[in-house]
Amino acid sequence: MKVDVRHKGDVIIVDLEGRLVMGVGDEILREVVNELLAESWKKILLNLRKVSIMDSSGMGEIVSSWKVAKSFGAAIKLLRPGDGIKRTLHLTQILPLLEVFDDEDEAVASFP
Repeated sequence: MKVDVRHKGDVIIVDLEGRLVMGVGDEILREVVNELLAESWKKILLNLRKVSIMDSSGMGEIVSSWKVAKSFGAAIKLLRPGDGIKRTLHLTQILPLLEVFDDEDEAVASFP
């Protein structure tokens, strides 16, 4: 899994690329989110556009990161999940928990 971090104003955007699966992607995502929270970032946008596959561990890590962020007074939102990933998030009933956007500017503007 490849991760690039950039920001637009006070929103940090985490561009993920590759496989968000057990043993690799889920651990990297956890480390990145924990580091961002430690640096006091409060508005985190996970860009899933280039995530090719996500298993239950990847989904679990997204939910776990969302919960941890919430406990720190931060927010995590999702950007551009592919159709397969969006369908999986919907079937596992994760979508109602997380805000999902297809447009980056709209997602950035949605943070308070």
